[in-house]
Amino acid sequence: MESRDEYKLKKIIKELKGKHGRHTELISVYVPQNCDINQILSQLRAEQGTASNIKSKTTRKNVVDALERIIQNLRLYKKTPVNGLTLFCGNVSEREGVQDLQLWSIEPPDPINIRIYRCDQEFVTGPLEELIAHKDIYGLITIDNKDATIAVLKGNNYNILKRLASGYHGKHRAGGQSHRRFERVIQDQSRQFKVRVASHAGEIFLPRMENLRGIIVGGPVATKEEFLEGNFLHHELRKKVIAVKDITYTDESGIRELINTSQDVLTDIEMVRQKTLMQEFMKRLVKDGNIAYADDVDKASDMGAIETLLLSENLDEDTLDNLYDKAKQSNSKIEIVSTSFEEGFQLWNTFGGKAALLRFKV
Repeated sequence: MESRDEYKLKKIIKELKGKHGRHTELISVYVPQNCDINQILSQLRAEQGTASNIKSKTTRKNVVDALERIIQNLRLYKKTPVNGLTLFCGNVSEREGVQDLQLWSIEPPDPINIRIYRCDQEFVTGPLEELIAHKDIYGLITIDNKDATIAVLKGNNYNILKRLASGYHGKHRAGGQSHRRFERVIQDQSRQFKVRVASHAGEIFLPRMENLRGIIVGGPVATKEEFLEGNFLHHELRKKVIAVKDITYTDESGIRELINTSQDVLTDIEMVRQKTLMQEFMKRLVKDGNIAYADDVDKASDMGAIETLLLSENLDEDTLDNLYDKAKQSNSKIEIVSTSFEEGFQLWNTFGGKAALLRFKV
C-alpha cells in the first residue's frame, strides 16, 4: 500500500469513528473481493423489508433510507471491484428528528476478505483498520535499581504498557543492622525487582511473539547487564534481545531516549526512518544546505529538484495530492510524516507541513 493510500484511509477511518447514531441506524457493508454483487443487493433488499418492522417511525425511516442509498450506490458497479468494496451510510445528525444522511463508498487499496452487514450506533471500521495496522513490533525495556518501564514500538507510535517501582532504599545503614546484612537486603530487593520486571515482560511480549521483531533493553550499565546476564527474562525473550543501550533515564523520557539511541537497529520502523530524515533536514538547515521548506517546496518540486519529500499528515488532501503527484513524476522519495513524535510535530508547526531534501540547491 502506498503511503498516500494509507494516509487517505486513515483520514476516512478517523471520520467514520467520529460519527455516532442516536439509535441503531448506522449501516456498515463489507463486500469481499470476488463476491457476486447481486447477492449483496438481494441481501440489502431483504434487510429493507425487515427494517419496515422497526417500531420507531424515525429510526425506521433512517434505516430504510440508508439502505436505499447503499443499494443505489451498489447499482453503479457492474461487478465487485478487484479489492472488494466497503460502504457506510446512516443518519449522523446531532439533532433529534433532523435527518443528515451521509454515504461513504470506499474501494480499499488492499483486498477485503470479510463479508459484513451491520446496523448499529457506530460504523464498523475494524477490518479497514487492519489494512493499515503495522504488524511488526519491537519490545522496549528500560531498567535501573529503582524504576522500570516496558513499552511496545509499532509504526509511528510507542505505547507504554507497564511502569514499575522497586521500593529500593539505597545503600545506607538503618536501625543498627549490620552492614553485611543490609547489603543482603539490598541485593534481595534488587533481585526481586528484576524478577518482577521479567515477569511483566513475559506477560506483555510472549503473547505477541509472532510479530515481535526484537527487544531492546536500556539503562545504566551495571543494572541492565545484571538483568540480562542473570537469566531473569524468559528464554524465548532472551533470544529476541537485539540491542542493549546505555541510557540515562528509565521513565517515558527513557523510552524516547532508547528509541533515539537504537536507530541503528530500528531502520525499518517508520517513526525512526522519519525522525532520521527530519534530523538530516535540520542538519542541512543549519549548514544552509540543499533543502526547501514551506512554499519553497512547491518551487523545488516544479524544478524536479526534490530527492526526498516530507509532507505532514495534517496537510489538506488537495495540497498533499498535488505535491505527491509532482514528486512521483520526478522519481522523488516521499514520506507522509506523523505528528505523533517531536520532529513530525515540528515539520507541521514550524515548517508549514512541507519540507524537502534536494538533489541540488535552488
